[in-house]
Amino acid sequence: MNKENSPQPKPDLKQAIMQMTDEGGENFLRYIRNIGLSSEQNILVLSSTQHYYYDESDLRSVRALVNLKKLNMVRHLDKFLHSLYRILPPEASFVGCFSDAGTSRFRIAKHIHPTRGLLNSIRNIFGSMTEQRMSKNEVSEILKTHGFKIVDMTEMNGVTFFWSLNVRRPYQKQAG
Repeated sequence: MNKENSPQPKPDLKQAIMQMTDEGGENFLRYIRNIGLSSEQNILVLSSTQHYYYDESDLRSVRALVNLKKLNMVRHLDKFLHSLYRILPPEASFVGCFSDAGTSRFRIAKHIHPTRGLLNSIRNIFGSMTEQRMSKNEVSEILKTHGFKIVDMTEMNGVTFFWSLNVRRPYQKQAG
């Protein structure tokens, strides 16, 4: 594992729960519990603030990958999802969240903060990224395009959480 910051190499449930609570808030942990993944032993949480670099061998035993960073904020989303599809084992869970542009909370937040566009422009100059507009349908289609099957989507307090499965088939050698 190449690392900028060093997590434990083996997925650890207690550490994952602490990280979800610290970074993702109670709603993320509540969602994980609601879908029944809170007891999964081989869970790995990708931080929304720290950057780790995992290779294929690091992720072979992972049964659930939780991405705390909203999909709206992932710079190269297609590349990210393609890498996950390729590296995660078949039937592994991929859980994440996004701000749904179709929800009234998203529209209200944009209306209340009309100067946010200027702030986002300034952030872009300094390397930060603005939030991409996404809808449930768009996220479903993006995940499907990259080999993930949506199992559940639930909105909580203006954030939409999703649970998907990697539908990649295991590699099989051709008889010859």
